[in-house]
Amino acid sequence: MAITYLAGRRIQGTQADFGDNGAGIPAVSGGWVELGRTTLGSAGDTISVSSLPDKKYYMILKNVFGSGLCTDRFTFNSDTGSNYAWRKSANGASDSTAVNQVRQITHTNADLDNAFFVGYVSNLANKEKLHINHATIATTTGASTAPIRDETVSKWSNTSDAISTMTMTNDQSGDYNTGSEMIVLGWDPADTHTTNFWEELASVDLSGGDASSLSTSTITAKKYLWVQFFVEVGTTNDDVYVRFNSDTGSNYSWRRSIDGGSDSTNTSNTSIDPEGSLQTSQPMFANMFIINNSGNEKLVIGNTTRSNTAGAGNAPTRREWAAKWANTSNAITEVSLTAQSGNLKSKTIMKVWGSD
Repeated sequence: MAITYLAGRRIQGTQADFGDNGAGIPAVSGGWVELGRTTLGSAGDTISVSSLPDKKYYMILKNVFGSGLCTDRFTFNSDTGSNYAWRKSANGASDSTAVNQVRQITHTNADLDNAFFVGYVSNLANKEKLHINHATIATTTGASTAPIRDETVSKWSNTSDAISTMTMTNDQSGDYNTGSEMIVLGWDPADTHTTNFWEELASVDLSGGDASSLSTSTITAKKYLWVQFFVEVGTTNDDVYVRFNSDTGSNYSWRRSIDGGSDSTNTSNTSIDPEGSLQTSQPMFANMFIINNSGNEKLVIGNTTRSNTAGAGNAPTRREWAAKWANTSNAITEVSLTAQSGNLKSKTIMKVWGSD
């Protein structure tokens, strides 16, 4: 089937592509749609998105610029009763838990300079609402300091109402600064809209043969980026590095947990190393989100899994990591994967989506 793309990623095909009866191929519909957004025009302690339609799943994107000590006390539908419970790990430390709370917590108290959050919520009205949140927090600028990494799961015990309002509140001495924002996306299997929030920016692979690196080439600068890649190294164990805009200077820092172990950190590095040494014939899959404001450090939330030895008798490995690119002059317009010493194999593929 011959397909070309018009503006806005609309698909165009020939008459032969649409079949003899002229019925056509249905347009792609559904996907994550923006339901609401609040961006602060002045410093404050509350960011709320209200009048949300009832969707089965929500994705929450938050970018917070702070002054002084800040936290995130998160509530649904303005409920401040003792109806929340949560479990949280900061920087790979042991979990802390709290029950019968009047709010959720989605990050450690910190002197925020720049923080990025990605969360997911299941929203069946007659079930408790389950919330997963990942955060990367920069408290100090520059690549000489690794960002903070928070993982939180929580629930709202309400079993009568769908979520219609989400509110984050700071109860510490600092403020959320101008430009801090929260975006709520929704998805439901019954959706038929064609206004997807995430736009595909790049889809590249090494189908032409093994190579030492894979690059998206130039992509459109977007405020929020979502990157996925599948990679397998060549005949020797090797590291695979992630870089932005071909920058090989010492401008990256990151922290990483391996299989639930304590975090290790790396600062003033020439790349992001999401996995460590990748083993031959053990492919890796990675998922990462990036906040990509040109005038701020680029914060990354990442997760990877590696197959380990083949077969169901061997559990895969996992990595959770937070990273930043300390560049404050340019937006990310290129993403690359590079093998440290050998080659990436021909099945390697990378996709990038973005949105403002």
